[in-house]
Formats: sequence, structure tokens, C-alpha cells
Amino acid sequence: MATSTPLPPPGATAPPGRRARRSTLLHRLDLRAAPYAFIAPFFVVFAAFSFYPLIYTCWISLHHVELSTLNLMEWVGFDNYTALWNDDRFWNALRNTFTIGVISTVPQLLMALGLAHLLNYRLRGSAFFRVAALTPYATSVGAAALVFTMLFERDFGMINWFLSLFGVDHIDWESNKWAAQSAISSIVIWRWTGYNALLYLAAMQAIPLERYEAAAIDGASRWQQFLKVTIPGIRSTIVFTIVLSTIGATQLFGEPLIFGQGPNGITGGADNQYQTLGLLLYEEGWKNYQMGRAATVAWAMFLLLILLFLVQRVLRRLLSRTS
Repeated sequence: MATSTPLPPPGATAPPGRRARRSTLLHRLDLRAAPYAFIAPFFVVFAAFSFYPLIYTCWISLHHVELSTLNLMEWVGFDNYTALWNDDRFWNALRNTFTIGVISTVPQLLMALGLAHLLNYRLRGSAFFRVAALTPYATSVGAAALVFTMLFERDFGMINWFLSLFGVDHIDWESNKWAAQSAISSIVIWRWTGYNALLYLAAMQAIPLERYEAAAIDGASRWQQFLKVTIPGIRSTIVFTIVLSTIGATQLFGEPLIFGQGPNGITGGADNQYQTLGLLLYEEGWKNYQMGRAATVAWAMFLLLILLFLVQRVLRRLLSRTS
């Protein structure tokens, strides 16, 4: 006859062996699950606000969708991509994005590098200059674009007034292609130079002083120290700012939109002379009400960034092998 094991009385504690196994299990679970619990909020937010919109935008780009009837989708496959490839406006916007990006990024990073080099020295009021360098970045893009639009106004702008002192006729900054792109680039340069300068400054201050002392003992001048010590020491930061500026140039939208002062801002001027990919996306989606085409432009911008990233990685590996 089988005998039943008596139940422990109420309030009795578990055996020491069972408590030890339970404590060990909880300890292992804490060590393995705690890191995932800490990073889970980031991935939840990323999936909700980045990954899902990216996939949904790709899905929309394969359909004919109008803004007024988003719930009605007509499958068209890759027809939107084919139409975009054959659209002259896309290639014009791509060229404008490239030229504005080059005109704004190259001077911006060179000026930021020189400004950071000056701020790296012990100057009086260096904290004030650092805050002043960051002020344009904290300024709203709308406010900055409006101010620069008034400065580049054709008849009463301060820029044309200043150029008239040297005998230069009034320039129509909005109608002329290169003048408009230069004016828009000046807004970008003004807003981002100080930000990149502080990034370079932080990287410069992380370089050990022993390297400069050794270079000085070897007879290197200040310029040679800058080229042989400073630049190699902040190479990773320079690459980071180039990538960041490239992404910003590809997504350029607010500056040309406000610079157009009205309907011309959406189309990038009467002849699309400064229309960027961001403006083309806005025009297709919110002016022409073609959300499928707008999603196609968005994915073209995304694929372009991936292509630029791959080219940058290949060039970086080639340079590392040759150096």
C-alpha cells in the first residue's frame, strides 16, 4: 500500500537545497536577462518609430496611393521606381542635392576644423567662444532661413547692398541656379559649422600632450604638428562628421523650402533650380497627392545613403591599406 508524503505545515520554509537552487536560477536569470531588459526600450521605440515606418514606406512605394484615399491601394509593383528612374525631375533634384551638399559640406568642415584648432589653444574667454559657436545650431531652422532670406533679398537685401559698394549689380539670388544654391548652402554652413567645431575640439583635447611634445622636440612647426599629429588623431571624428553631413545634405528640406518664400519653395524655384530630393518628396506627396511616388523618392534617398556608406567603407579600407 502506497503512503502519501505529508504536506509541510503552513508557514514552513522550503528545504535549504531547494532555496539554493531557486536563488541560483534567479541569479542566472538576472545576469542573462537584465541586459536585454535595459536595452529593450530602445528597440521597442526603434521598431515602432523607425523600422515599421521604413517597411511600411517600402510597401506603399509598390502601390498607387493617393493622399485623400490612403486606405485604397492599387498594386503596381516596381512601376513607381521605373517612372522615377525616367523622371527628369528626379535626376535634377539628385544633382541639386549633390551640388548643394558639396558646396555646404566642404567649406563647413574646413572652417570647423580651423575653428576647433583655434579654440584648442588656451584663450581668454574660451568658454564664451565655445557657447557662441554652438548658438547657430540651437537656432530654429525656420528662423535662420527667414533671416538669410531677407539678407539675400534681391532689391533690399544686405548682401546685395554690400556687393553694390564694390560695383556689383544686384543679384537675383532666387532665380539664378548657382546663386540660389550658394545662398542655401550659406544657411547650412552657418548652422552646422560651430557644432562640428565642438566635435573636433573634443577629439583634439583627447589627444595626449606627449605627442605634441615629441613632435616639438623633433623640430616640427605648429603647422606640421597640425598635419602630422592633430589630423591623424581625430581621423575617426572627421569621418563621422563627413557621414553626418552627407546624411544631412541628402535630407535637406527646410532651408530651400523657406528660401523659396511660397509656392516656389516646394518646387525648388520656378525652374526647379534648387529643388532637392526632400523637396521632390514633399511635392509628390503633399502637392500632387501621390503618396506611392513620394514613398519611392524616400526609398531612393535611403538606398542612396546606403550606397554612399558602402563607398565610404571601401575608400576607408583602401586608404588604410596604403597608409
